[in-house]
Formats: sequence, structure tokens, C-alpha cells
Amino acid sequence: MGKNEAGQSFKGNIQYGGAVLKSLARKYTGIGLAIAIALHLVGVGAYWASEYISRGEENSAPVIMLKYSELGPPPSITNQQAIPQVAVSTPMAKPNVGVPVPVPDAEVSPEQTIASQEELRKIAGPVTQGTGGGDSIGVSMGNFKIPSEDAPPPDFVPVEKEPQVIKQVKPVYPELAQRAGIEGRVLVKIWVDKDGRPHKAIVLKSDAEIFNQPAINAAMEYRFTPAIMNKGPVAVWVVIPFTFKLLQH
Repeated sequence: MGKNEAGQSFKGNIQYGGAVLKSLARKYTGIGLAIAIALHLVGVGAYWASEYISRGEENSAPVIMLKYSELGPPPSITNQQAIPQVAVSTPMAKPNVGVPVPVPDAEVSPEQTIASQEELRKIAGPVTQGTGGGDSIGVSMGNFKIPSEDAPPPDFVPVEKEPQVIKQVKPVYPELAQRAGIEGRVLVKIWVDKDGRPHKAIVLKSDAEIFNQPAINAAMEYRFTPAIMNKGPVAVWVVIPFTFKLLQH
């Protein structure tokens, strides 16, 4: 009986159960949360305080306090002295090709280079010829030649308007070539003068020599409009083909 009474008295003094655990959990959870919030606030405050202090140190410039008597005289406005130039010398590499050597001037030949009066007399000059005591004289210019219109034109002459055929003549077919059944083609180069008339005919290419002369004879009977250059007629070369072909019956 003594043991049972002692146990009951001990249980009566200490109350333990779910309700007690819940109340203790709420109590200590609130305390822990408050401590955590306080620690976070302290850490964040310390971080921002250090940032503020460091920024203040960076922005602050050193200030030197001087007396007015320690200041030097201000620069003069009227007497402006030129800024001294600093000579900068850089090391130069020595040439590795060679050292230039001065060359003496070319010696001038002491011989006379101007023609003498006797040499000038030997040079043929214009010859004047009188015409029986009159005032008119003729002048001979030596070997100077005036271009003649009989000279053939160059192979290429720039023109503004090419010559056009106004009269076409068919060449005569040689009888011997007809009997032999020979056919061919002849290219004739014609010199057309300023009047549009053939002045000369040259065979450039021929399939058979028997057709050359008939082609030349026909080319010399052609008539053209003259070639025009700078609003005037000019002589040119014209190439005309002549075809000799037998008629098939």
C-alpha cells in the first residue's frame, strides 16, 4: 500500500502529456523565431553599415588646409612665357645595307656644242626663186611633201556615216568555170573615193583564181554614197563579197 500511494502522489505533482508538449512547442518555437529574426536584422544592418562607411571613404577627398600667406603668386596674364620644348631622342638603328658614297659630278666636254657659221651655211634651207623681176617669189621647202588625194586611205578610217551601195553589178561567170562546174567566193577590198566611186580593187581571199578578175571588174563598176566624217566626205576601204554559183536545172 505504501508504494501505490507514493506513485500516485508523484504523478499528481508532475503533469506530462500531449497538451504540455504542445504548449512547450509553441513557446520555444516563438522564442527561436524571435532570436533568428534578431540575428538576421543584426547581419543585414552590419552589411549595410559597412557599405555606407566604405562609400563615404571613397567619395571623400583629402582636404589640405593652407594659410593665405603660404600660397604662391598667381600667374601673370600679360607675360606669357612659351612652354619649353622637350627634346626627345630615340635610339636609331644603324643601316645594314651600306653607307652612301658621294659620286663626283659628270665632267662637261670642253668641245663646242653650238654650230658655227660655216656649219649653218652648209645646212640646206628654203630656196627662193624670182619670177622675172616681179614681186612674187617661190619658196622650195626641200623634201617636204604635201599629202595627195591619190594616196590610199588607211585600213581603218573613223566615219560618222558608212558608204552605202547605190549601184550593184553582178560579176560575169567565166565560161571555162561553168563547163568545169567550179564554184567559189571572192572577197574584194574596194577603195571608195570622196565621190563614192571605186578607185582601186584588191582581192583579199578567193576560192579559185579564175574568179578574181571578173570580181575586180564588177567591183570597179559599183557606185556608193561617200563616207561622211566631220560633215565632209572621206575616202575609205569597203569589202564586198562576190559569190559564183552554178544554177541547177
